Amino acid sequence: MRRPFLSLLSLAAGTGALMAGPITVPNGSFESPVTLFVNTHVDCWQKVPKPDWYIESGGYTWDQLAGTFKNTPITSADRIVNCDGNQAIWVFAIPEMGLFQDYDSIDWSNSVPTHAFNATFEPGKAYKLSVGVIGGGGNMAPGASLELALYYRDAASNQVPVAVTSITNAPELFTNTTTVVDFHVNVPTVKSDDPWSGQKIGIRMLSTVTTNLQGGYWDLDNVRLADSSPPSWTTPTWSNGVVTLTLQSEPGLRFEIVTSTDPLLPVGDWANAGILTNTTGKVSFTDTVTNFSKRFYQARQLP
Repeated sequence: MRRPFLSLLSLAAGTGALMAGPITVPNGSFESPVTLFVNTHVDCWQKVPKPDWYIESGGYTWDQLAGTFKNTPITSADRIVNCDGNQAIWVFAIPEMGLFQDYDSIDWSNSVPTHAFNATFEPGKAYKLSVGVIGGGGNMAPGASLELALYYRDAASNQVPVAVTSITNAPELFTNTTTVVDFHVNVPTVKSDDPWSGQKIGIRMLSTVTTNLQGGYWDLDNVRLADSSPPSWTTPTWSNGVVTLTLQSEPGLRFEIVTSTDPLLPVGDWANAGILTNTTGKVSFTDTVTNFSKRFYQARQLP
């Protein structure tokens, strides 16, 4: 029997779900250093350097505009009810105040980088940053803004944003100051020719408030980063007229397998070859091929 030509085409994913995996962000929950009340130090995170325009004789030093604090007791009215762990950080709503972390950043206790955060923008993967945020603290004005960003450093060590999410303080968004609200920054699948491909990942949280709205503070908690890959086929095998395909994806997804001898046909005209539910992250599909000199396959993700 002549061996047929087989091709596994790009998956047509109806919802675009990806295989996700967490990336460790050092001190992402701001539990270090442990404090009994407040501490201007934040392990693993570097504060944005003081700009020339900020005059420290006004009541607060630049270093005091961000730091860690311990969540209040469970009986307290101002306790953060969904705080991750025992601590979070505050960031004053002052222009340019913020914190960042990357491969070359340093914190308050180090004079040289520890390289503890060593994640890279890898081609073929997408990235999602999640940060818990509370706005409105200290009578913060509506309209005050905060920026969350994923970035890389260029040859001159400048931070170049890859994706940014801007958050604007508003009572309908932050209905109270005791509940963390998750916000996300998404980087689509990295291509090999993207300027950030292969570069170290940086995370930045920056107050972008204007001077006429400055005042008050943000509470931030539970910084998480995950990478993800699109569903993919492994190389097919053919034996005694039977083709075996293996599909890798996020567990729990359902796919319709469709086939055609002509890859240029509209997907709607391809023949249904079966339905798969990928319960474990990897699932096999077999197809008896005896009368075709060539055969193309796609997996279409179902709701």
